[in-house]
Amino acid sequence: MVDRHFSVPNLAELYDYFSHWQVSPQDDFYLDLVMNSRSVLDVGCGTGKILRVARERGHTGRLVGLDPANAMLDVANKDRDDVEWTLGDLVSGPYDGEAEPLEEGGFDLIFMSGHAFQVFLTDDDVRANLTAARRLLAEDGRFVFETRNPAARGWEAWSPERVRTVDGPGGLKATCVHRLREVAGELVTFTSDYSVEGWGEPEVIHSTLRFLDADRLNAFLAEAGLEVSAQYGYWDRSPLTDTSTEIITFSRAA
Repeated sequence: MVDRHFSVPNLAELYDYFSHWQVSPQDDFYLDLVMNSRSVLDVGCGTGKILRVARERGHTGRLVGLDPANAMLDVANKDRDDVEWTLGDLVSGPYDGEAEPLEEGGFDLIFMSGHAFQVFLTDDDVRANLTAARRLLAEDGRFVFETRNPAARGWEAWSPERVRTVDGPGGLKATCVHRLREVAGELVTFTSDYSVEGWGEPEVIHSTLRFLDADRLNAFLAEAGLEVSAQYGYWDRSPLTDTSTEIITFSRAA
């Protein structure tokens, strides 16, 4: 099931205000990979900001943004209609029965940004999505994604004391507050409260993410026929250590 802050139009509209271009070093990191690839699939693309900027910067190849939330793709399509915005997911493909299926071996680069990989909560979800990514990769293609390193315990910062306030739609102040609810093994559950000036009450969203360590992650990749070609602990490509905040993984067909 897609979280409400991706599927509800007024919340989807807020996304780019909180996750604007270069809010994180990941944006330039992935943009560089996209600009050097002929055919690209952005899985869980959301509002598609990386693909939108790639087109603005002169990318002339194929760009496909895949997301299960129609509200996010509506935001993406308002800005650019020269990207293939596709409602669907890796395992099921396009949800529209009339849409072209994603081609086996059709992509030089498949990537997932914004910690989207962490929405795969079960072993079966992880296996199915990695297998699908392997099938869609071109012979020399790369599947690149990141997941938060559980050793860094980043969820401890998800507290009401850390309030984000931005200028939202129409210049109105918008705020977001995360609250940690439960840590159960690899699964971390939290709520996100979104509010905008003029709203009667905040929108409260419940989410769960999975925090896989590198050993577990790499075992799943190997099982799906993918081998790790590089792994980093941050966007400057520094080595992955026990204290790294990220596990940034480059993989290719084994």
